[in-house]
Amino acid sequence: MTTYEGSLEAPKRHPIDWKNPDFYNEENLFGELDRIFDICHGCRRCVNLCTAFPRLFDLIDEGTSGELDGVKKEKLWEVVDRCYLCDMCFTKCPYVPPHPWNVDFPHLMLRAKAVKYKKGKTNIRDKLLSSTDLMGKLASIPVVVQAVNSAINTPTTRKLMDSMFGVHAERKLAEYAINKFRPNAKTDESFIVKNGNSTSGRVAIYSTCYVNNNEPDIGHDLLKILKYNEIPTCLVEKEACCGMPKLELGDLEAVEELKNVNILYLAKLAKEGYAILTSVPSCTLMYKKELPLMFPDDEDVKAVAKAMFDPFEYLMLRNRDGLLKTDFKQPLGNVSYHIPCHLRVQNIGQKTKDMLQMIPGTTVSVVERCSGHDGTWGVKSEHFSDSMKIGKPVFKQMAASNPDYISSDCAIAGRHIYQGIGKSKAQKLHPLTLIRIAYGLD
Repeated sequence: MTTYEGSLEAPKRHPIDWKNPDFYNEENLFGELDRIFDICHGCRRCVNLCTAFPRLFDLIDEGTSGELDGVKKEKLWEVVDRCYLCDMCFTKCPYVPPHPWNVDFPHLMLRAKAVKYKKGKTNIRDKLLSSTDLMGKLASIPVVVQAVNSAINTPTTRKLMDSMFGVHAERKLAEYAINKFRPNAKTDESFIVKNGNSTSGRVAIYSTCYVNNNEPDIGHDLLKILKYNEIPTCLVEKEACCGMPKLELGDLEAVEELKNVNILYLAKLAKEGYAILTSVPSCTLMYKKELPLMFPDDEDVKAVAKAMFDPFEYLMLRNRDGLLKTDFKQPLGNVSYHIPCHLRVQNIGQKTKDMLQMIPGTTVSVVERCSGHDGTWGVKSEHFSDSMKIGKPVFKQMAASNPDYISSDCAIAGRHIYQGIGKSKAQKLHPLTLIRIAYGLD
């Protein structure tokens, strides 16, 4: 077989064969870990992306032989635990399929996490943190929500959470909203449907756990923007978590259960011609990329993937169709904008930046680098310091332009960056909120 450096062909991801019993065979898993880790050892170009690769290379360099065979097998789990499936190494690796070496590091880590989960080696904290629907329901009970918000902002309680549950005391956590998004969402289906060449003229909102439970204003701002552009909107009739937290945990059966809840309603909307928008990049990615790879023969999953859009992807397509209002009234000054990993790997371009730059009196500084938080990874006591270390270059770049606003499509990354910057005159606002302000909407 001829081997070569890189490929001129477009990267291709293979379906995830997670229902095959061999997928969970630990001996087979370690054979593949050895194969791919040895390739990574010989390349090392992903060393600056996260802490998974530096840990792998340290294990090899400190081993008995200076090669992978000098590392004890159980030590390789340390590499797996440091991967939070941001997918950035897949975009950087020259050996991804269709290259004959067939390297898909993130999906190998996913397989390892699934094996770990299947063997009952996943702790209770990680299971709870990934149960976003359950946590949201419990934390937003009227009397409970105040107590929860007080607890996450009380140093004494946070120290207890750190010592007892492994949630780092210094991590700034999102509060839970007293008034959730879904019960208070003001959708409007009264407008005439105006389809474009590349866009449906009506939108269904998949609100996501985070927007529904933690920052409902992001969802309300999206609805206001759509209403201003006279786009009829509705909410997805029923929804559960997209499954990304369970995917990152390796609980693939839970991913399927959540898929079965969501796809029933989403596929109906997709087939009726709705564009489906989510304002959390990880959720969009789950429906666009991960579920189609887990369920490659499910036609409903394919239909939803085709109908799913990032909000700014959709809005800029409307602009291309000549159907987006650009009468912005309020300049934003200097915006420091971070593109989250799960948006970058969707390969749609910098649509958020493109729209922000359309606003008169607005300068956008773009940072394309992982912030280091992930959904739950940076919350954990054992990973907090690493998350801040990974994010340090981002913190510096975001603050360098002395911005008026700090913004990221990932609200969690935005909060992490704001914490890392420390004292700043800048406001932290989601890009959708910035567009709502620029339109002059209340």
